[in-house]
Amino acid sequence: MMEMARVSTGVEGLDNMLGGGLPFGHSVLVCGGPGSGKTVFGVQFLYQGAIKYGETGLYVSLDENPSRLKRHVSGFGWDIDKLEKNGKILVVDASPIRTIPGEIKVGELSIGKNDFALYSLWAIIRAKAQEIRAKRVVIDPISNLAFQFPNVSERRRALLDLFQTISDIRVTSLIMTELRSTSLARKVRSEEFLSQGVIIFHTLAEGGRIIRAVQIEKMRGVPHDHQLRPYEINEKGIEVFPKESILTIPKSV
Repeated sequence: MMEMARVSTGVEGLDNMLGGGLPFGHSVLVCGGPGSGKTVFGVQFLYQGAIKYGETGLYVSLDENPSRLKRHVSGFGWDIDKLEKNGKILVVDASPIRTIPGEIKVGELSIGKNDFALYSLWAIIRAKAQEIRAKRVVIDPISNLAFQFPNVSERRRALLDLFQTISDIRVTSLIMTELRSTSLARKVRSEEFLSQGVIIFHTLAEGGRIIRAVQIEKMRGVPHDHQLRPYEINEKGIEVFPKESILTIPKSV
């Protein structure tokens, strides 16, 4: 079997769990609760890709204001403004598509809000990825868009269109979504079946302490570590400890 080309996640310990990194071209769903580090991970993926490998990256924000995002990650020493000026990273604020009217008129046709929002998002991703010749894409988060489709079949179609759009532009992508349960036992959602990989950032409470644990639930085409491994958010960003169990929590570096 041919060896798949790999793309570093920007987190050495997570790359070790993956046996060398994400398979090139995969669309990977990243699940986590508030404060779990999903956004930090997404920016780290783009930042390290630009700095270490010269790969351009597109960050599509569906929630946080780009200026606030840049201030937040500057604490890790990541100068996103500088990389934008050098054409290495592009941060796009796509959050206004969440506030469009309930019905859009295009000539004599009427398009529902949900469909128009999706078409707009797909167009943004395609145009901006082509503009900078992106190799990496982060969409953060898709939760608000996905929840607009209470009908399971409509939601599945919308998400399938998203994954197809990303596949067409031939990039490696991280797609962030909210983890709605803090328990390891949870209901699997349709987007997890549609994606080519699923990485979960758990925040667990045990004996009065909080444990952060990362899990590679799925990664098609490559062998990977299925075990829960501890991670922390420190001055380096996300750091994963691939040889530790969650019963042995490493001290901060």
